[in-house]
Amino acid sequence: MLERMLLIRHAETRLARTAKETGLPGGVHLSIGQEASAVGICSQLETDDWMTSTHRGHGHFLAKGGDVDTMFAEIWGKRTGICRGMGGSMHVADFSKGIIGANGIVGGGLAIATGAALAAQLDRRGRAAVCFFGDGAANQGVFMESMNVSSIWKLPTIFVCENNGLSEFTVSSTVTAGKLADRARAFGMPVEVVDGNDVRAVASVARAAVERCRRGEGPSYIEAVTYRIHGHLEAEDLILAGGSYRTPEEIDIWRKADRDPISRFRDLLAAEGLCDPETFAAMDDAALEQVEAAVAFAEGSEAADPDLARQLMFVGGEG
Repeated sequence: MLERMLLIRHAETRLARTAKETGLPGGVHLSIGQEASAVGICSQLETDDWMTSTHRGHGHFLAKGGDVDTMFAEIWGKRTGICRGMGGSMHVADFSKGIIGANGIVGGGLAIATGAALAAQLDRRGRAAVCFFGDGAANQGVFMESMNVSSIWKLPTIFVCENNGLSEFTVSSTVTAGKLADRARAFGMPVEVVDGNDVRAVASVARAAVERCRRGEGPSYIEAVTYRIHGHLEAEDLILAGGSYRTPEEIDIWRKADRDPISRFRDLLAAEGLCDPETFAAMDDAALEQVEAAVAFAEGSEAADPDLARQLMFVGGEG
């Protein structure tokens, strides 16, 4: 889990740097600081369990075993990308890994995951369907509809709300009434609110939810309380034009070692004698090398074929 969190952190840090220095074909929405929720949940999933993600989905993709080379190529808009360069940052998917799509539509993955859960119930292979979404997406009507259907039909759906307290450029408490967890409780499903920066805690509640799915006992709701250190997207300063919705001091609090998910887990493993400084340094270097290799792969690949859009849009590739 530590290795996977390091890969996600280095991948997104590199994306932030590239977006600032040379630019990318599209905007990127980063989840730096939220690695534990993605890795903790996905550590309990099998390859053929389904997962839907969000516009902030690089971490989910990598946490479930997605390939960093083809993800970077996709973000760079290259033919070697996981979606052949036609999806970009917000639409990475790999059905062979059970990753059925990140989504640019807020809350777009909720109904997709519920449909996947229905398919999983019908094929009787004991698969689970996980839906990652943010606290802002919980205000979409499809959230209630998906929980309702999942509860009535006892679908193997796991709703994972990454509650970072921010809805794009708005503090969530100013636009959301009540507790999100109470919305799930109203549908009679098990609810867990967990420290989303504690990867072991997230993995523990995920394990219980997955086991419920395997036994055919219906959906669960997990709320991982976390925080994104970076902005809503890398062009945030330009969009806000001097405005602000949070303070640098608030961000610095979440950067500290006792809150940062990677530092916390590293220190815990060190205290338990499971990861000494040399081992951690080697893991960190390996993740960094993997990311830099992915950059080279993306930059060295051919650009996506514009004509592919017609082939994907129309049957037979004709208008």
